[in-house]
Amino acid sequence: MSHRRRSNAGDPPPPEGTGGSSTAEASSTGEENPDLPWAWALGSERRVLALALAFRAANALLVRTYFNPDEHWQCLEVAHRIVFGYGHLTWEWKRGLRSYLHPFIFAALYKILSLLHLDSPWFMAMAPRLLQSVFASFGDLYLYKLSKLIFNNHVAQWALFSQLVNWFMFFCITRTLSNSMETVLTVTGLYYWFVAIESVQGNSVVSKQQAASKQSPPSRKMALLIAALACAIRPTSAITWLYVGLLDFIQMKSKSRFIFLEVVPLGVFVLAVTTFLDCWMYGSRVIVPLNFLKFNLFSSGGDYYGTHVFHWYFSQGFPSMIWTFLPFSISGILKSREWRLAGLIVWVLVVYSILGHKEFRFVLPVLPFMFMFSGHNLAAMAQLKGKGHNEKGRLSRLKLSVILLILTNVPMALYMSLYHQRGTEDAMLYLSREAHDGRVKSVLFLMPCHSTPYYSTLHYNLPMRFLDCTPSENKGTLDESDRFLMNPADFVGEVFGNLSSFSHIVLFESEERHVKLLLRNSFQEVRRFFHSHFKVDRDLQSSVVVYSKKSVLSSMVKVGQTIRQNKKGTDHSMANLCADILNLIKSCQIVIKLPLCPVMEGSYCHEFSSKHTVSPLALSINCSRQNA
Repeated sequence: MSHRRRSNAGDPPPPEGTGGSSTAEASSTGEENPDLPWAWALGSERRVLALALAFRAANALLVRTYFNPDEHWQCLEVAHRIVFGYGHLTWEWKRGLRSYLHPFIFAALYKILSLLHLDSPWFMAMAPRLLQSVFASFGDLYLYKLSKLIFNNHVAQWALFSQLVNWFMFFCITRTLSNSMETVLTVTGLYYWFVAIESVQGNSVVSKQQAASKQSPPSRKMALLIAALACAIRPTSAITWLYVGLLDFIQMKSKSRFIFLEVVPLGVFVLAVTTFLDCWMYGSRVIVPLNFLKFNLFSSGGDYYGTHVFHWYFSQGFPSMIWTFLPFSISGILKSREWRLAGLIVWVLVVYSILGHKEFRFVLPVLPFMFMFSGHNLAAMAQLKGKGHNEKGRLSRLKLSVILLILTNVPMALYMSLYHQRGTEDAMLYLSREAHDGRVKSVLFLMPCHSTPYYSTLHYNLPMRFLDCTPSENKGTLDESDRFLMNPADFVGEVFGNLSSFSHIVLFESEERHVKLLLRNSFQEVRRFFHSHFKVDRDLQSSVVVYSKKSVLSSMVKVGQTIRQNKKGTDHSMANLCADILNLIKSCQIVIKLPLCPVMEGSYCHEFSSKHTVSPLALSINCSRQNA
């Protein structure tokens, strides 16, 4: 990506005395940018990093909602299994589609927590996001440095402002998604790539010496190493680096040196290390990037989880992510005329648009570059304001723009991070506390697969069961999640039969009404957690409900109340009475040696006895109180 610093009509001018030459010579203080309230905190890169660390730590603590299953199931669940010996591996890990490189980062964190005896439910839930917040803060720092390198310090401050305020970055970047790590690596790698371009094209003594000796700048090797790591974590990151590398490769004089002395050695080194790690963990020979690309790109395996129209990223996905920064970014592209960086964004969106399965997080790595352009536009507006353009009698365009961006992003960031789809996270934290107190024996999740965190949050080794959604090789075959949603009651009766083998059942309110009759006799609601105000891709899942199996005493009390009501001549159905007693027999381990018919009359007794063959029962089941 050939690049030279430019000073054109669209660029906000550098501070006085810089001569427009290099951003390294630009004033390091925030004095030239009085419109940014916290510009004083950006006086040096150390201050920028400190600000980013504090902000992202608070960001991580405020994220309490569920966004994408991969945050837990493709990272933390795997890391938990590595360290503690239990955790569920999804079907992707059985087919060799995922690398252990990313989960190993968080496995190291879990190991430290375990050694320090800090693996409590709260730490297990929050520590991974706090660690990711550290990586995210370095992503913020390198966005600042890249903006400063390409444009100037003034633009860098506004680019950082844009990234910190944007709702989607706040909502997503501190989550333990591989896409979040890929984003940090992409921004960091691109910074070193541009540093290499500057060193080759610059007029410094070092640049001339490197050009004369035909040595490649160290920063380019660093960029290639980071790019290789990004591709190891997310093989589709190659889409970004293919564009970046090819544009400069065309203009290189020593193409063979670049390929055989830089790209190949570094690429082979990273591939060898990650392949060794994966083969060791899988216990067999496996090349994950090849399997990943084969499944997702060449066989359209990702389409199993849904497809979108070709233009989705342009018409809905990316605009929703960048939100109200979109017009500022487009204006910044036109003013800066940094076409190749803008071309990278378009290239990534177009290539991902070819794939049928689309998600917001897939294009997260190019979102920060849009904030560079919005920062350019805001910096240009600040320069106009500084010259006194149209300020009298009203707020400046800059202040109105800043107010608009804050009001349209901050509330949305807080709502999406604190409220929208938080019920599944709260339910698992509740079950974790209950399990550690000895009140949970086994759990059944009657909800779409991977709707909740799993052992990585529960952090207690007990039997759990969720609805499977492994893709079938036979097209048209419905998985358990689909079958359950089509007919919840019939599916539960067919697959699970006697639900009393579970101590707790978790389900959404939208499915609760379909299976309530099955739960009525053996289970009771113990907690209900708010989940969402509006539906996402299914029926409204307004709350998450946790049911617990009734105790023997509570079941007997209910049957006794039913019998008393029946004797008083109420309208309680004798069939319901029979069902209650049968359920008590099944769910409570009680020895029954007396005929049941004396408490029933006529045809009800005959129906109960013939259908269930329990009269005059003599069951030999252990009971804590046999004469109950």
